[in-house]
Amino acid sequence: MCRVEQQPVLWSLTRPYWTEAPASSPGAGAISTTALIDLQLATAWSVGTDLDRALTPRVRRRTLRLLAELPPGSAADRAALLARLRWEHPLRATADDLRTDLLGWTLHDAESLGLTGRGAPAAHTRPLLAADGGDPGGDPDSAREAAALLAPLLPEPLDHILLQADLTAVAPGPLAAPLADTLGVLADIESKGGATVYRFTPESVRRALDAGRTAAELQAFLTASSRTPVPQPLSYLIDDVARRHGALRVGAAAAYLRCDDDALLSELLADRRANGLGLRRLAPTVLAAQSDPATLLERLRAMGLAPAAESADGDVLITRPDARRTPPRAAPVPVGEGPPAPDDALLGLAVKAIRAGDRAATAVHRQGAAAETPPDRDGVPRTPAADILATVQAAVLAGSSLWIGYVNADGAASQRVIAPVRVEGGYVTAYDHNADEMRTFVLHRVTGVSELADDPA
Repeated sequence: MCRVEQQPVLWSLTRPYWTEAPASSPGAGAISTTALIDLQLATAWSVGTDLDRALTPRVRRRTLRLLAELPPGSAADRAALLARLRWEHPLRATADDLRTDLLGWTLHDAESLGLTGRGAPAAHTRPLLAADGGDPGGDPDSAREAAALLAPLLPEPLDHILLQADLTAVAPGPLAAPLADTLGVLADIESKGGATVYRFTPESVRRALDAGRTAAELQAFLTASSRTPVPQPLSYLIDDVARRHGALRVGAAAAYLRCDDDALLSELLADRRANGLGLRRLAPTVLAAQSDPATLLERLRAMGLAPAAESADGDVLITRPDARRTPPRAAPVPVGEGPPAPDDALLGLAVKAIRAGDRAATAVHRQGAAAETPPDRDGVPRTPAADILATVQAAVLAGSSLWIGYVNADGAASQRVIAPVRVEGGYVTAYDHNADEMRTFVLHRVTGVSELADDPA
């Protein structure tokens, strides 16, 4: 097969057979399929050399050889092939995992390429492997044998199409490569199946003209390729698009020269010192240049001319000797001393937070409502976990408020006065008097609960 450094050469050699040779030509099927095998066995993937796997060609080559050694009509399952490969070449665990994946990929690719069917090698697989013989040259007799086996399976390419009056063309089968390439540029594929339908549109005809074809060449191509006469609407379409094609020209220019004296512009075009400017005449009094305006001005002044810069509006640009190289910068916004004065919204939120904190700090909790332990030094209540859920559920039924101790996700403990609304799934949904809004609390983070002597709500 092919080595890493041979893969680009092999692909460049086999590419013409893929794109140009007829599918039923002698040896073309064998060459194409052999190229597929070689590409599948290559150590380098087409997406880049960073994915090289030295184990790939050995596993793929040996897998196909083992399949070819089977009796005709028989197949081997993946487990048996993997056991044989492990017995022949023991590998460490990481390499064996890669080999297992490579074996699966090889069997899938062989099935997709028609080398196997239901795990059994096809009739042309053994001649193809013999034709390869370990090098790109291979055995020509085996290649011819494989081509003979593949020829009845490949459709005969057609060299004609059928043009219709509704600006469509029907290809009754696979087309020869040159015909398919040209028709693919001149028309758009509308439907595929046993026959392919192409549709001619102004955009598709313009695409062919952009590719360098002329209207006469397109008319001659359709006349030679169609078994039916070229419909008059299609001829009119090609001629009409060709008549309008190129009426407008689009190009790139870095700068332009404008002068009322066309003789001066002609003299400038003939001057050898202006060769590097990329000058081209667009009109008798206009030249286009590939150099930027600053370079163009400098070069023209070095030639003894006196050009003037022009703005996009056609006004002459005036440069002053005292012009600054950088634009002036605006003065920074002055920053006052001390913090900014709060607005009404911020003051309202502050007052609300202070009142909520006072309410939570001065709330008197009812003694004996639950089996409590003394609060910690921060004043956070402590209640056994078994009594927390029962107390919260009772508060939901009674519609009363509770004084709780809560630890947030960061581990910070706090006191809160809440009015529980719902308890489900380990969460408590309650109105938080401290925040003056509805919040959800995680039940297992509640350190303790206590009923209030007077409900703040």
